[in-house]
Amino acid sequence: MLAVLTFAATEEESGNFLVTPGLGLMIWTLIAFGITYLILRRLAFPRIQEALDRRANAIEESIEHAARTRKEADELLAEYRERLTEAREQADQIIARARKAAENAEREAAAESRQKREELMEQTRRDIEAETRRAIQELRREVADLTVMATERVTRKTLTAEDQRKLVEEALADLDFSALSGGPANGGAER
Repeated sequence: MLAVLTFAATEEESGNFLVTPGLGLMIWTLIAFGITYLILRRLAFPRIQEALDRRANAIEESIEHAARTRKEADELLAEYRERLTEAREQADQIIARARKAAENAEREAAAESRQKREELMEQTRRDIEAETRRAIQELRREVADLTVMATERVTRKTLTAEDQRKLVEEALADLDFSALSGGPANGGAER
C-alpha cells in the first residue's frame, strides 16, 4: 500500500490528477455547466438570437434595398437611353428640316434673284429704248433745224412754216434712223 500511496503522491505532484479526473469533480463540473447553460439559455441566448435575427433582417433589407435601387437604376438607365434615342431622332429631324428649309430658301433666293435680274434687264431695255427714242426725236429736231438753216443760207430767204415742214419731212425721209435704234438696216448699227 505504501507503493500505491507513493504512486498517488507522485501522480499529484506531477499533475496527472487533471488527466484522470475524479468522479466528484466531474459531477460538480457538469452541474456548473448545466446551471450556466440554463442561465445562458434563459438570458443570453434569446438576446443573442434576437441580435442575430435583427442583423439578418438588416442584411436582407439591405439586399432588398440594393435590388430595388438597382432595378430603379436600370429603369432610369433604360428611360435615359430611350430619351437619348428620342433626342437624337429629334435632332436628326431638326437638322433635316433645317437643311430642307435652307435648300428651299436658297432655291427661292435664286428664283427671286433671277426674277429681279430679269426685271432689271427688262427695265434697262425699256429705259434704253425710251432713251433711244428720245435721242432720235432730239436728233430729228436738230436735223430739221440744221436743214432749215442750211436751206435758208442756200436760198437766202426765210421759209414759211409750210415750207419748213415739207423740207424737214423730205430730209427725214432720206435718213435711216433704224440704225440708231439698234435695228438691222444697212449695217448702220456697226458705225
